[in-house]
Order: sequence, then C-alpha cells, then structure tokens
Amino acid sequence: IAIDLSNSMLAEDIKPNRLERAKQAISRLVDKLEGDRIGLIVFAGEAYVQLPITTDYSAAKLFLSSINTNIVATQGTDISKAIELSKQSFNKNNQNKAIIIITDGENHDEKAIESAEKANKMGVFVHTLGMGLNKGGPIPIYNQYGNKTGYRKDKEGNTVVSKLNES
Repeated sequence: IAIDLSNSMLAEDIKPNRLERAKQAISRLVDKLEGDRIGLIVFAGEAYVQLPITTDYSAAKLFLSSINTNIVATQGTDISKAIELSKQSFNKNNQNKAIIIITDGENHDEKAIESAEKANKMGVFVHTLGMGLNKGGPIPIYNQYGNKTGYRKDKEGNTVVSKLNES
C-alpha cells in the first residue's frame, strides 16, 4: 500500500481529514487479511519504505498509526516514485502482486500513468483509492502543539483549496 503524505492530505473535505480516513481504510483492510503479505510505502515528493512486506499485521497497524505528513522531508506528490519503490519491494516469487495507491490525486509528476502501465506489464495490478471530494477543501496549518492556526495561502494571499483529482 502506498499512501500519500503530502500536506493536501490534511484537507478536511472528508472527516476527520483525508489522511486519517485513509489510515482507517488501511486498518480495516489489514483486519480482513488472512495469510496475505502487506507492506507500506509513504510518499510525497519522494517515496520511502515505511514497512517492508510482511505478514505481521500488528506491526503493520503499529507503523500505520505512526504515519503523518511530517515524516516526509520533501513535499509534493510523486506517484511514479511510489509505484517504482513498490515494484522494487516485491521479490520475484511473489504471486498476485498488487499496489494500492491512496492519494488525493494532486500529482506533480507526469510519469504516474506510465509507471502504472509498466508495473501492469510486469504482472503487478495497480489500484488507486481517491481521498477527497471534487469540491475540495482548504489545507489547514498546525502549530507545534497540534492546534490549527489557519489555512495555506498562495502567493496572492488566497486560501489554497485542494480538490480530488480523479483522473
């Protein structure tokens, strides 16, 4: 599972926010697994292995609970890097390989579709789960104590509204 940790995942157009809803969905998926292996990739401008592929579901839930937008140094959304790192995480003996990408789709990289097609040619199914609504929502800013202090603004001082990009 590759989960988007860009700041836009903090938008609250779905409650409590996109990231928390994604974590809830992954947790429910882990609860249903029986003998399947799972790994977690986190990504924004770069992609990182958060949890190597394992059958240890309690470890998966523990790692899942710790993810937040602050654990990735480079912001942005580079879905192709997440797909490439996910492909590298599989060994050659894995059967029924699948990547589930959870993102709001605000991709800043044009190679995502190409990377997904290459993965598919290698026998890896790529599924996407869009987090957010078409109407979108502002991206909150929090202080060091976790209190909301306002919303992200663009260079002109307008509130940035992040919208789900389904395509």
